[in-house]
Amino acid sequence: MRIASIDILRALTMVLMIWVNEFWSLINIPKWLKHASASEDYMGFSDIIFPLFLFIVGLSIPYAIEHRLAKKESRLLIAKHIVIRSLSLLLIGVFMVNYESAHHESIFLGKYVWCILMATAVVLIWMNWKRSPVPKKWHIYFQITGFLILIFLAVIYKGGSQGENWMGTHWWGILGLIGWAYIINALIYLYSKNSISVMVIAWILFNVLSVLNQTHDGIFRNDITRIFSTLYSGTIPAFTTAGVVATLIFKKLSKDNIKWCYVLLISLGIVNIAYGLLTRSYWGISKIQGTPSWLAICTGIGFFMFVLLYYIADVKKQTGWATVIGAAGTATLTCYMIPYFLYPLYNITGLKLPDFLNTSIIGLLVSFGFALLVVFFTGWLERKGYKLKL
Repeated sequence: MRIASIDILRALTMVLMIWVNEFWSLINIPKWLKHASASEDYMGFSDIIFPLFLFIVGLSIPYAIEHRLAKKESRLLIAKHIVIRSLSLLLIGVFMVNYESAHHESIFLGKYVWCILMATAVVLIWMNWKRSPVPKKWHIYFQITGFLILIFLAVIYKGGSQGENWMGTHWWGILGLIGWAYIINALIYLYSKNSISVMVIAWILFNVLSVLNQTHDGIFRNDITRIFSTLYSGTIPAFTTAGVVATLIFKKLSKDNIKWCYVLLISLGIVNIAYGLLTRSYWGISKIQGTPSWLAICTGIGFFMFVLLYYIADVKKQTGWATVIGAAGTATLTCYMIPYFLYPLYNITGLKLPDFLNTSIIGLLVSFGFALLVVFFTGWLERKGYKLKL
């Protein structure tokens, strides 16, 4: 069973993610729309988008795994799929992060061509070629070419302020963080055999780790375990666990008493937001620092958004309004990758909009129009049979 509200929530979040990623180029836009800085006790609109996406990943996990189980796939085979998918997200995330710190002058191709080649490699490797119009005999050659491009890009890479550094995991990037949150939650769900008790315990544990990460700096950190810091710091995986819990509550209660399902999910939303606000004085609200207050408030918003959109899309069947952005919910990775072709092209060609199109309300509208164009192009590609899939 496919839940329309999950696809719509994913689509809305993807459109908003592309939109807020444009804010750095705009002038004179309201502070409340932008990301808070690392030192601020503050949460802007932009700071809510990524947590929502992590929450949606959790909403989708039970349905995806149960779909595979229904096809008689073994748990070992499903676990293999989870691991490969997560490692793929981590790999793409590492390349994207290193693009941010690439030293343009030290890479003989320049960082912008490097980025275009990186995005091309991602397309070649993770395109769902089986459902594309491309003949089957070419699929393996495209994928091998993609991996060879990534190896080449890694060899020629130079980063840092003077091009003194090679590639590293400064952080994992958006996709990498999704990969960490996905692997731990999907494996827990898979081997707990959809136990809501286990997932609630995991959710509480990740929230406790988030608090420990704020109050006991370095408690788990050393050179060996640093690679797993996304997991043991708790905050990132907790968003996804909350999404899994929301789906399990929905699946267990919606058939018998949908009203109690609403009451419980809304109550969880209220409790999380109240907890976040009440504990703000201890560690502040900060996305960059990953504080428990930021975790709780954004989790609460996730519960509210799920209930609202489920009522609109799945109960009232009002889905037509979201058709225009539907591709962002069904071809999300394709949608996310398109700007990695466009932004470098802007820099290479020197194209630039007049200042008045980057300023204030007009700038916000133009950038939102850009986000919609990305989604429309994604939809066109999807209809032609071209869609990235991990």
